[in-house]
Amino acid sequence: MHKFHIAGVLSLAMLCAGPAFANEAPLGLGEAVLIAVTADDPRLLRHDENVAALEDHAVADAQLPDPTIRASLANLSTETFRFEQENMTQAQFTLRQAFPAGRTLSLRGERRQGEADVERVRRELAVREIEMSVRTAWFDLFYLTQAQASVRESRKSVRELVESLHASYVVGALTTQDISRAELELALLDDRLTDLRRREEEVQAELSRFLGADALRPLSGNLPVLPTPPSIQKMEAMLPRHPIVLIEDVEIGIGATDVELAEQAYEPSWALEGGYGARGGGRSDLASIGVTLSIPLFTGDRQDRRLSAAVRQRGAAQFDRAAKLRDLRRDLGRAHADWRLLGERIQLYGDVVIERAKETAESTISTYSNGRTDFPEIIRSQLAQLDVELKRMELRTQRGKAWAQLAYLVGDMQ
Repeated sequence: MHKFHIAGVLSLAMLCAGPAFANEAPLGLGEAVLIAVTADDPRLLRHDENVAALEDHAVADAQLPDPTIRASLANLSTETFRFEQENMTQAQFTLRQAFPAGRTLSLRGERRQGEADVERVRRELAVREIEMSVRTAWFDLFYLTQAQASVRESRKSVRELVESLHASYVVGALTTQDISRAELELALLDDRLTDLRRREEEVQAELSRFLGADALRPLSGNLPVLPTPPSIQKMEAMLPRHPIVLIEDVEIGIGATDVELAEQAYEPSWALEGGYGARGGGRSDLASIGVTLSIPLFTGDRQDRRLSAAVRQRGAAQFDRAAKLRDLRRDLGRAHADWRLLGERIQLYGDVVIERAKETAESTISTYSNGRTDFPEIIRSQLAQLDVELKRMELRTQRGKAWAQLAYLVGDMQ
């Protein structure tokens, strides 16, 4: 329901602002993509904010913990509670600074920096997904607008045939059944045109998510000349640079840092303390210094387990990378097959099918003039020619969408 509401709003906006958009330059595929990736998309801004936040965490996590200070009154006599009575009575002030084990601090900072790198790559992935979504929607919208133009032209031809049919009926050359059949085909064309407009508004609603008001601009009248993709072998070699794989590479690096962090737990952590004791009664004050050292003796159920867990998690990330790469190779094979075989079908339609459809329509008119075929056959041949033209346009836009999928998988193919 929400989708159709958006489509209705866009339709109303087009009616109100139609003349203004009609005077604008046509919206090409490249411009649409550029508008989408340079807009202040919340999806991209979210990653930018996460990167900045994680980089701040990386700096903070690499710092020493705050020093602690302790003040106390020691060895005070409980008989008189006089500060000067006992030699050992003193006001103590102690400063303590802890130092985590080994390279724990620097590794914590590296881990947070790795998480920031993951967010950067996720932003790159989001950009690729936006590019593919815009390209796919643009090709769908191009097909729907061109299909409507073809259906309108065919409807005009059928309308003229229906009018001539009425004239023949008046003179008794045709039957009521012929007229009913022709008017049915005309109504079906009207229905097809309405459905195409419905689908067009849905795609415009999808495109407006990325382009805003520019989604309402008219499209250029011709499909863009798309760069020929590299060979399948070259494209497969480019897959390890896909953001999905790069995310796993960074995750594996984070896993290696987690292993190093777990190994630091086998080393002792320590703390440095310095104290000052003030005594009364003219007695000299006292100073003290000390070191606290942890002793990791019982590691079986703590350090060993944490190290084992970190190693296994790193291994899981490596398997995940291999699985993601396999999925990308599968998607590449499908998209490349679509690109290649759709090209062959388009050539077949351009060289053979459309020409045969035109010849059939012309011969049907000729045989009807000679009285060797009925009038409905003329309309069927006209509609068959329309279906062939629409199919060829559909194949061309499907091939464009296959190219968009390849561009998503291997990056810029310029």
